[in-house]
Amino acid sequence: MNRLTPEQRFQIVQFYFENNGSVRNTYRALRPFYLRQNRPSEQLIRMTMERFRTTFTLIDNSHLQRRRTVRTEEAIATEERSIEEDPNESIRYRAQELDLCPSSLWKILWKDLGLRAYKIQLVQELKPNDHQARRRFVEWAQNEIGVVLDFHKRILFSDGAHFWLNGYINKKNCRICSESNPHVYVETLLHPEKLTVWCALWAGGILLQRR
Repeated sequence: MNRLTPEQRFQIVQFYFENNGSVRNTYRALRPFYLRQNRPSEQLIRMTMERFRTTFTLIDNSHLQRRRTVRTEEAIATEERSIEEDPNESIRYRAQELDLCPSSLWKILWKDLGLRAYKIQLVQELKPNDHQARRRFVEWAQNEIGVVLDFHKRILFSDGAHFWLNGYINKKNCRICSESNPHVYVETLLHPEKLTVWCALWAGGILLQRR
């Protein structure tokens, strides 16, 4: 839907209070005033009411609140101190705390401070005994290579995966479009049937097992 006019927002607020704060009834009350394809959605009604509660206005003045910030020496020094105190804070929250424009914050981060944003890497946890176990394995493998010339050809690299046989549904990716909640349920087994596939690669070929 296109941006709402102040008159449309006032109508939403009026119907919302007339229907005792029910978003669903407000949505239905707006039906005679809009076509099906451009009627305000329930989400838009909630957003309009939340904005009205927080800003006490029905006028879209977001363009007046846009902050334009130049990369001054003071702004650069302020951001540098902020990053030293907490390098993990997001750009959005840091911009709010420093009262800076996010785009200016990015430019200071890259061009003036020479910093980059890196993602956290997830790695397997190592227990205290894992280091000794790996060292023993390396020593054993080196000894075997010295005794058996084609030892490296006998190493298998394996992995496994489970496949559900009951039509597994990922509810995060499944959506049903409807004016009202259809209350659709899908029954699932407590112990669903699944197929486990194990595969290994080695110099002699591919090993595949299913169970």
